[in-house]
Amino acid sequence: MKKIFSLLLAMCSILGLLAQQSNNNEAILAAKHERLSLDKGWRFHLGDIPFPIIKGHNATYSSTKAARATGAAAPGYDDKGWRELDLPHDWAVEMPFDSTENLSQGYKQRGYGWYRRHFKLDNSDRGKHLELQFDGIATHATIWVNGTVVHRNWCGYTSSYIDVSPLVKYGDEINTIAIRVDAVAQEGWWYEGAGIYRHTWLVKRSPLHIITDGVYANPVKTVSGSWEIPAEITLQNSGKGDASNIEVEVSLFDKSGKQVAQNATKTSVKLFDQAVASLSIPVSNPHLWSVDDPYLYTVETKVKQNGKLLDEATTKCGFRTIRFDKDTGFYLNDQPMKLKGTCNHIDHAGVGVAMPNSLWEFRLRKLKEMGSNAYRCAHNPPSREFLQVCDSIGIMVMDENRNFNSSPEYIRQLQWLIQRDRNHPSVILWSVFNEEPMQGTEIGYEMVRRMSTEVKKLDTTRPVTAAMNGGLFSEINVSQAADVVGFNYQSYAYDDFRKANPHMCLTSSEDVSCVMQRGQYVTDHSKNLLDSYDTQHPDWGTTHRKSWKDINERPFLAGCFVWTGFDYKGEPTPFAWPTVSSNFGIMDLCGFPKSAYYIYQAFWLDRPILHLEPHWNWPADSIGKNIKVMAISNVDKVKLIVNGKTIAEEDVDKYNFNSWDIPYQPGKLEAIGYRNGKEVIRTKIETTDEPVSIQLIADRPSIDGDGWDAMPITVQALDKKGRPVPTANMLIEFEVSGDGKLIGVGNGDPNSHELDKASTRSLYHGLAQAIIQSNENTNDKVIVTAKSKGLKSATISIPVTQVTQIPFVTRVSPTLVLDKWLLSPSTTSRPDPNLKLSDNDMNSWEPIRNGQLQTLEKGKYQVYRSTFTPYKLQQTEGGRILFKNLTGKAEIWLNGQLIGTKNKAEASDFVAEFPPLAGDYQLNVLIEGNISDKVGLGGMVSILDKATITK
Repeated sequence: MKKIFSLLLAMCSILGLLAQQSNNNEAILAAKHERLSLDKGWRFHLGDIPFPIIKGHNATYSSTKAARATGAAAPGYDDKGWRELDLPHDWAVEMPFDSTENLSQGYKQRGYGWYRRHFKLDNSDRGKHLELQFDGIATHATIWVNGTVVHRNWCGYTSSYIDVSPLVKYGDEINTIAIRVDAVAQEGWWYEGAGIYRHTWLVKRSPLHIITDGVYANPVKTVSGSWEIPAEITLQNSGKGDASNIEVEVSLFDKSGKQVAQNATKTSVKLFDQAVASLSIPVSNPHLWSVDDPYLYTVETKVKQNGKLLDEATTKCGFRTIRFDKDTGFYLNDQPMKLKGTCNHIDHAGVGVAMPNSLWEFRLRKLKEMGSNAYRCAHNPPSREFLQVCDSIGIMVMDENRNFNSSPEYIRQLQWLIQRDRNHPSVILWSVFNEEPMQGTEIGYEMVRRMSTEVKKLDTTRPVTAAMNGGLFSEINVSQAADVVGFNYQSYAYDDFRKANPHMCLTSSEDVSCVMQRGQYVTDHSKNLLDSYDTQHPDWGTTHRKSWKDINERPFLAGCFVWTGFDYKGEPTPFAWPTVSSNFGIMDLCGFPKSAYYIYQAFWLDRPILHLEPHWNWPADSIGKNIKVMAISNVDKVKLIVNGKTIAEEDVDKYNFNSWDIPYQPGKLEAIGYRNGKEVIRTKIETTDEPVSIQLIADRPSIDGDGWDAMPITVQALDKKGRPVPTANMLIEFEVSGDGKLIGVGNGDPNSHELDKASTRSLYHGLAQAIIQSNENTNDKVIVTAKSKGLKSATISIPVTQVTQIPFVTRVSPTLVLDKWLLSPSTTSRPDPNLKLSDNDMNSWEPIRNGQLQTLEKGKYQVYRSTFTPYKLQQTEGGRILFKNLTGKAEIWLNGQLIGTKNKAEASDFVAEFPPLAGDYQLNVLIEGNISDKVGLGGMVSILDKATITK
């Protein structure tokens, strides 16, 4: 009988496990993959908040335990007085310029800041894999969830993916994220901003799921000439047991949505482990991706178990080949192509580093219109959204690692970069460092050798480079560990290095560093002014024209990356205060072109280009004085005409262009360009009258009403004939109404100390920029008005397009919830509810959470104890303690005073009021029942403001 009984028990156990597994499978099936924005509803405090000094054995013991963070990291911390804002956020750009702050950081105060976010999770989310994602926090950050430290981020440019599945609470309970940001730490010698400056997300997945960045589906062309996608799908199992019979299905769709290929494989994943499902997808005659035709395919990956969908992911890919040749440079799809690139940092006028996605499109579009086909991410990983734009418009990318270090933490950062970005067809190079002092040493060589190996473990389709500004001729140096050698400012070494190393592939990774200011035509170092004639550069740099000549005439050089496409805050070479931003840009901080922009159009575009510098608005005392006129063009011959009189007609110098000293007379300056003896282009500049009105020019016809889309608006002054006045510098006042808001202003003046976050901005050499952003869930219009004293105001109405809204996590107002309690042993006689425990007594009372009733096993009484600090308003006005589902008779004691009595044993909500009191509170709840009764704190215990209406 005993054997039969044991067998029956075993069978019941097996059936129970099968039933549980069945229930788990149903839960997995219902676990829809969701990626929800966490950008809305953060609370922010500028400055550090010191953690309380902890003394005493009990307090010290408690503070070292999980979920027991103190100070501003604690879930119950009072943040109601903090500023409310939405992300992305850069607090440094909001600060005034300060001559005592760091020049490299744009003379902006950075320091420390705290962020907190509260949210709830539905009970249906229980059992799912839940991940917090922070795309970028400047600079270092410590992150707590519900009082437990979950992550420390050691790079301001890497993302943080945090599994919070074991730590979160469900139903009515509130989850709290607390983040301390250290922006005193610096990783760069340029403006880095401060705060949570990229997007944040909560991702909900099935327990058996594809990890973040877990789909590797980068097409390759085989030796035989056929195409395939050697897909690798990394799965993770955070469920209740091993997962078997898992099917991974990968489908490829063209631009029209037509499925063109598919394959599937099966795998299994052990509990709390990962597995890689590998399969190959042959593709016939794909449409190739190129800079002129950036054709993208969609890869859909589905994970199923027994036919039921568990998880899915959608990625983009492009079919293209890249090749660097030691003799003939770079090839895209087996066609020779010079890399015409720029290096760029990540800030923009008005918004700093907290860049709306659409501003990336704006900036990249401006570069594309200039003729650029490549972009170096200087000197750090870009945003995910940036690369998506590069893929879609056809810009090739040198993707750069931030920290040169081969130790485990920094290898982890490098691995993250490769895994996140290796599907993007735009990425053609991995750069492991920029200008490192150890580049010419054996140590540097060994570090790059290891870092390059780690890259190749994850992606063998792209070469590794390093941007070297020295050490190239050392016996052992970094170039010997790179696939493509990158030169920074060493044009003098091109030929010698090539001669010494004929087997190496070479490119310029950074060049020029010419400095100029838009609309400025006289250099005056005493006033921190630089002309725009392509004449000024630091000792290590050169002019735009000479640099391109050096690169263009050397076939073995793959191309160039000009420093820089856009100005950026900080690094105000060759000046210091009061100059607060760089002067290197081909465009200024707003994206307004300088003279260099037209120089590169003439170099890089096939269509006829003819541009005249300078403007023709000079003061009366300039009449008769020589003004340098420069014609920037790619035609054969150019004719210059002043006030109807031909002044010169010359063959165009291919690299240096043509310049003349012309006695100034107000009127009209004209130029005509010829090819093969025929006129192909003409341009003119006129002397304008005084400004009489303002003009606003929207960058696009409409804006999306999703609360994310942003648009730059060009502001300029017009004369009575409607001509822009290039010398206008008056103050403009902005008003924005309707379905949008003003998020920043700028004018590109590197010497301006006007605020980026303001409703006014002066024109600088005729131009300023206002950046608007839509409100969420809108479809009407944004109305922008610009005014200035003595000028006719301007108003534009920008239609707002209704679009699908970005799914987001609902914001929740902070509530002080008590969820950490000590429970006394049950007693037969009534205990003293305010009994003081010894400071070193960690064991006689049991730590518990509310929400589960306790059985009175040995007596009629139990005491529950918790401590809290009321919110500021509650300290001044008093408050209420709300007990949900309080079961048993109860006495509520606060700091030794009886404040409430519940006389009925039945479960019910109960409210006890307390008067205004400062300091910390000890709350004791004496529960009375009968032996074997289930009693206690059956639900949440919340500390509410006195005015709060409870239901």
